[in-house]
Amino acid sequence: MVNTHTLKRVVSFFSNDIGIDLGTANTLVFVKDKGIVLSEPSVVAIRTETHDVVAVGNEAKRMLGRTPDNISVIRPLRDGVIANFEITEAMLRYFITKVHSNFKIVPPRVVIAVPSGITEVERRAVRESATHAGASKVVLLQEPMAAAIGVGLPIDEPTANMIVDIGGGTTEVAIISLSGIVYTRSIRVGGDEMDLAIINYLRRSYNLMIGDRTAEEIKIRIGSATPLNEELNYEVKGRDTVAGLPKTLHITSNEIRDALTDTLNLITELVLNALERCPPELSADLVDRGFIIGGGGSLIRGLDHMLSQGTGIPVIVAENPLSAVANGTGTVLQDLGWLLKNRTS
Repeated sequence: MVNTHTLKRVVSFFSNDIGIDLGTANTLVFVKDKGIVLSEPSVVAIRTETHDVVAVGNEAKRMLGRTPDNISVIRPLRDGVIANFEITEAMLRYFITKVHSNFKIVPPRVVIAVPSGITEVERRAVRESATHAGASKVVLLQEPMAAAIGVGLPIDEPTANMIVDIGGGTTEVAIISLSGIVYTRSIRVGGDEMDLAIINYLRRSYNLMIGDRTAEEIKIRIGSATPLNEELNYEVKGRDTVAGLPKTLHITSNEIRDALTDTLNLITELVLNALERCPPELSADLVDRGFIIGGGGSLIRGLDHMLSQGTGIPVIVAENPLSAVANGTGTVLQDLGWLLKNRTS
C-alpha cells in the first residue's frame, strides 16, 4: 500500500500545469498550487551570426543598449502579439524549463493569456510557440477575462464587471456578466507607447536622445496623469543629438505629464467607447460599482482620477495590478472545463 506522503509526492510531480501571462514587456508564470513563481522581462539576447540564445529575461534586459555588434537584444512580442516566432519559442522554453525541471518527462498543460483583439493567425502562432516549447496542451484565455478573474470580480453574477487592463503593448477593456464577455475592445497602445512619447518629447524639446530603459525609468519615477500636490524632478542622462556628446538635464513631472497626454487620452477614449456600448441595465450597475484598472500602466500616478473625471464613475486600481492576469490564469488552471464551457478563449 502506497503511503500518503509518497502519493502526494507523485501527484505533485505530475501536477505541473502552468498559466502564462505572455506580455509585451514582462512574462509571468503561475504554477498550479504554487502561485506566481516567475516574473521576468520578455527580452532575449542572441548572437547575430548563429542566432544562439545568450540570455533571457532579467539578464537580457540588462544588456539593452549595451551590446557589441555580435549580440542583439530582442523583444519578440510587439503590441501583445508574437513578432518573432523562433525567439518567442526559445523564450517560452527557457521560462518553462526554469519553473519545471521535469517538463520533458511530463509536459505541462498551459493556459496563456492573450489580447482579445488578436487574429486567428496570431492565436495559432501563440499555440504553436508554446507547443514547440514543450507544452502538452495549450488553452488561450482572453487577457481582460483573466484580469477580471485575477482581481476577484464576481464574473459569474448577472451584474456588470468592467475591467481595463493597461499592458506594455495593448490596453484592453471588457464588460463581463454571467461568465461571458458582453463587450471587449483592445487598442495597441500601452506602456511602450508612453515610453516612446517620452523619448520623442526629450528629443524634440532638448535634442536629447535616450533609450527605452531610461524612458521607462522616467515614466515610473515621475510620470503622472493629473497634477501632483508636489511636482517631481528627475535627472536624465543621454546623448545630445546636435553635439553628439553625453548630456545631463533635469526635467519635471509636469513636462512628462504633457508628453503622456495624447497616449492617455487614447486610453480614456477607449473606456468611453466601451461605456457608450454597454447595455442600459449593466450601465446602471457601473454607476455605483465603477470599474477596475490593472496592468503596469495603471500605476501611472493619478490615472484612476483622470479616468474617473472623464467618465463620471468610480475607478479603482487593482490591489496587485501587475499580477492580475497571471493570477487569473492560475485560477482557471483549477478548472479548465470552466474555460472550455464558457468559451472565453
